[in-house]
Amino acid sequence: MSAPDTSPSSSGYVSQLALVSKFSLGRLVRRPQTAPDAASRQRLWRELLLLIGIGLGAIVILMVAFDAYEIGLMPARGTPSMWPWRIVTEFGQDEYVLGLLAVGVIVTILIAPLWPEATRSRLLNFAGHVQYAFFAVLGSVLMAQVLKYIIGRGRPFVGGKANAFNFDPFNGTPAYFSMPSAHAVTAFALAFAVAAVWPRWRVPAFIYAVVIALSRLVLLAHHPSDVVAGAVVGLACAMLVRYWFAARRLGFRLGKDGQIVPR
Repeated sequence: MSAPDTSPSSSGYVSQLALVSKFSLGRLVRRPQTAPDAASRQRLWRELLLLIGIGLGAIVILMVAFDAYEIGLMPARGTPSMWPWRIVTEFGQDEYVLGLLAVGVIVTILIAPLWPEATRSRLLNFAGHVQYAFFAVLGSVLMAQVLKYIIGRGRPFVGGKANAFNFDPFNGTPAYFSMPSAHAVTAFALAFAVAAVWPRWRVPAFIYAVVIALSRLVLLAHHPSDVVAGAVVGLACAMLVRYWFAARRLGFRLGKDGQIVPR
């Protein structure tokens, strides 16, 4: 008996996959579906300015009054008992987080054509939400790399002592990539994205972000002001990416009084 001919179904899957992929990616760069009104723009800038203002104030206070003192309290680098923190901090690596989110988007798009229309719509909506989290983290990480290079802050004890004001702008070496903390950027951008899309998970998401930030302090990878700067960058970039998505009705919509709500 000859094997059953499966080429029509395979061809149908490929065509459906092409349509789904084009639809999912095309929405990211299309023109806004909803013209952002003055209320939504004002709300966004008001929230951003408040976040940045509070963040800058906290950074200055920490640098002046607490950074050098705090890193002097931490165990020496390489202390054997710190191994649990070295495991924890890996969960804030931007490569791992971005890779996991990318896999989530790709797998969802790959399986979407196999399901009926109603289920496919739900899967694509989920893919849109994960896409938002991916670009929120990616945008934040890219911004952090630029800031690290420009600011050039020395990591704790670079230079031999606890100096919170060890700056060498445009140094370009890892030893002077302390501000902002990339782990904190990644963790807080992801936490904001999760909270924006799935509000019931906001508490665990921000607990995760705080734990990742603490791990960077315990391991003497950053000063306290570095992780605060990372949180500000991650939150601000995630807010801007959410606005971009909402204007295109991709996972979010612009509600009354400029609020952005998940779809």
